Amino acid sequence: MPTLLDPHARGRVILVGAGPGDPGLLTVRAVEALKSADVVVHDGLVDARVLDIAPASAQRISVAKRRSRHTLPQESINALIVAHVKTGAIVVRLKGGDPFIFGRGGEEVEAVRAAGLPLEVVPGVSAALGCAAGAMLPLTHRDWSSAVSFVAGQCKGLTDQDWSGLAGKGRTLVIYMGVATADAIADKLMADGVAPDMPVAVLERGTLPGARALRTLLADLGPMVAREQVQSPAVIVVGEVVQLADAEDKLGAWATAAEAMA
Repeated sequence: MPTLLDPHARGRVILVGAGPGDPGLLTVRAVEALKSADVVVHDGLVDARVLDIAPASAQRISVAKRRSRHTLPQESINALIVAHVKTGAIVVRLKGGDPFIFGRGGEEVEAVRAAGLPLEVVPGVSAALGCAAGAMLPLTHRDWSSAVSFVAGQCKGLTDQDWSGLAGKGRTLVIYMGVATADAIADKLMADGVAPDMPVAVLERGTLPGARALRTLLADLGPMVAREQVQSPAVIVVGEVVQLADAEDKLGAWATAAEAMA
């Protein structure tokens, strides 16, 4: 376990996981870090109530990223953090979920270390865990799943990713950032041998007001996302454990067609 930095030291970075949205899911250490901040560099998905924990005097800098539109490239974010720390500021880099799960936290750690600056990492509740808990969906279960994997639905393009063996009987696959590519995700998994009738859940805005948990079958994933107008942030869960979720069934036209073919 790494030693926590001196809480009175100046000129340092605290990389903080803000969790999936609900401020109540912040760790105690995350709250302490926010209260000590001179500068908060935050993602777009961080809830405003979380930002409000920082002192009113703290400078808040949004580096929000959206699909195909980044306010700053990652290299510029790294340079921004380093520049503020060199002024003697306590910089809290606030990231949704956990910094080390599809949050580019590793790249930011490398940049701060390369600059020779003090650094601390505070983990957060990942989006997958928070959303699954809200939907009463166990990602592992002795009767249904003994393994769980996390993948990104957009990272470097689907064609560059090998998901062989990650989904299927006895396994759970959680897909981040997959709403825009839901059709391609379903095709990819079925081409890899996952059954078209494998249960799938889409967990939208988990832990936040307006959260939805929608359940369907793999072959209906893309059409269901379109019918229900699902918006990010959302995670997709593929596996038999999905049948245990407290979710709305949204089988739609695929179930009707399947029944007609039976």
